[in-house]
Amino acid sequence: MSRYADVYKAWMDNPEDFWMEAAQGIDWVRAPEKAFNPDDGVYGRWFDGGLCNTSYNCLDRHVEAGMGDVAALIYDSPITGSKRVYTYAELTEEVATFAAVLQDKGVGKGDRVIIYMPMVPEAAIAMLACARIGAIHSVVFGGFAPHELVTRIDDAKPKVIVSASCGIEPNRVIAYKPLLDKAVADSKHKPDHCIILEREEHAIESMSTRDHDWTALMDEARAAGRKADPEPMNATDPLYILYTSGTTGQPKGVVRDTGGHMVALKWSMDNIYDVKTGETYWAASDVGWVVGHSYIVYAPLLQGCTTILFEGKPVGTPDAGTFWRVIEEHKVAALFTAPTAFRAIKKEDPKAEFLAKYDTSSLRTLFLAGERADPDTIKWAEQILDVPVLDHWWQTETGWAITGNPVGLELLPVKYGSASVPMPGYEIHILDEGGHEVEGPNTLGAVAIKLPLPPGNLPTLWNNDERFRNAYLNHFPGYYETADAGFIDEDGYLHIMARTDDIINVAGHRLSTGGMEEVLSSHQSVAECAVLGIADALKGQKPIGFVVLKSGNTKPLDEIEKECIQLVREEIGAVAALRHIMVVDRLPKTRSGKILRATIRKIADGEEWKMPATIDDPAILDEITEALRSHGLLTDQAA
Repeated sequence: MSRYADVYKAWMDNPEDFWMEAAQGIDWVRAPEKAFNPDDGVYGRWFDGGLCNTSYNCLDRHVEAGMGDVAALIYDSPITGSKRVYTYAELTEEVATFAAVLQDKGVGKGDRVIIYMPMVPEAAIAMLACARIGAIHSVVFGGFAPHELVTRIDDAKPKVIVSASCGIEPNRVIAYKPLLDKAVADSKHKPDHCIILEREEHAIESMSTRDHDWTALMDEARAAGRKADPEPMNATDPLYILYTSGTTGQPKGVVRDTGGHMVALKWSMDNIYDVKTGETYWAASDVGWVVGHSYIVYAPLLQGCTTILFEGKPVGTPDAGTFWRVIEEHKVAALFTAPTAFRAIKKEDPKAEFLAKYDTSSLRTLFLAGERADPDTIKWAEQILDVPVLDHWWQTETGWAITGNPVGLELLPVKYGSASVPMPGYEIHILDEGGHEVEGPNTLGAVAIKLPLPPGNLPTLWNNDERFRNAYLNHFPGYYETADAGFIDEDGYLHIMARTDDIINVAGHRLSTGGMEEVLSSHQSVAECAVLGIADALKGQKPIGFVVLKSGNTKPLDEIEKECIQLVREEIGAVAALRHIMVVDRLPKTRSGKILRATIRKIADGEEWKMPATIDDPAILDEITEALRSHGLLTDQAA
């Protein structure tokens, strides 16, 4: 057996011993006596009875081990031209001081703090300060519309909101304070205090009696010598709430516990990412998303790594070489980002001419997640970087990888289109609509995880066990429903093909839109693409495709559209029935890079739809609507 197979079998044979051994990777105030308590919570709880503190494990213990002068966090902002390095000693000092500021404003164990900030070091400092004193943080993506902020304020009921004067995009400054003021005015729950960081690029417009200046409060605390000590927390106490979109329009507050979260993330840094203490790890994401929580802030610091907090974009800040510059400058060992980022770089610089200007020899591995990684993008990245490019799959709810290629155990063969193999803790089953196991490998179905979920996964939703059961557990009793569809092949590799509702039924044939996208992305002119199913009176549904072309394309658009249709016919067959391909300048996406397929489908089908709160640029939907209209694909109601 391979080392991966040995480790996975060791977990299967004795999960209690496996996770108790993994728990030795963190420091406990009081170590747990057992790993799992099946009688606590909705499906059981991890490390019940253990006492620990996340901030201490991320910071103090490394200083005590003599790492005070080692870089902990590098802030790199090509948007503003700012850079700053915080050593472990400096970051500990900043976090302990801001934790005291929060205490001075009445925040204690179990109180909630909403963090509504751009990609600045103070966002991570606020997160770790909450963890230090046992407050529960809820990070809301900076610049979210007031209505979205209201729903989170009223659900989490924060005592304090921490924000900034502005966020900065490549071509605009977004004032946060007016958005925050409107949200507070419109919310039923009112925070006691708002702490605002004033940035050089935009002054704070006005301050109410509720508002306080971050810098002034920090100066006062330093002058008084106020620093907060780490608060011992139960392993099962909530560390944070992170809201993810719900089908009802009401966001779901994913709860992350304290002990299991640390154990899982520490295990992942050793065994999945293979990044050692003192090395530089870069997750090119945002602290507003789960990747930012797990792999910008918590996991790298638990491991004693240097983490990068990057305020920029893969292209346009200033060019398609910015990722290579960061890798060279900060000696990045592992990069974790979304496939969208690499598709954007490939579109702007298909021959990777910018790469030749930089030395990226420190980079050992590129990890992709957040959406399905198409084989063409993986192959392109492999070719230009000459390092393993590894797709892995997980969710906001799980907090760390469900499947992946565990480089720290062994580098497994890469299968294009697959997110690799299950990690210990995850027993994956492919189920049909009735909840029965599908027959044989390579059979498409709903991807479900046998309960209990491993450490680091959500134990419930904030103040709503019943919604947690209804959303995730009731459809397939005994399983967690991922809402993703896919199959496991003969070698045990998982292939995620689409969200469950993106499996389309064309004249009785169940077809994967992900499979069609895989074919389209192999076309030499295509930079990225999206396929979705829309209503069809004859066949029930029919697929339509949108493609974005690489820069420098000179081929006629109608010719490319015909070639793409033919390519799908050749690779998948006429049963795919993909007869409409539309070339567009851009695809509508969330700020985290996920394509808004459901919104496009609703527009085409003439259904009621709301502007997604997470959309990157609302104007793109006008182009999509016009493309649908020009191809005669809008229903009468939509038209």
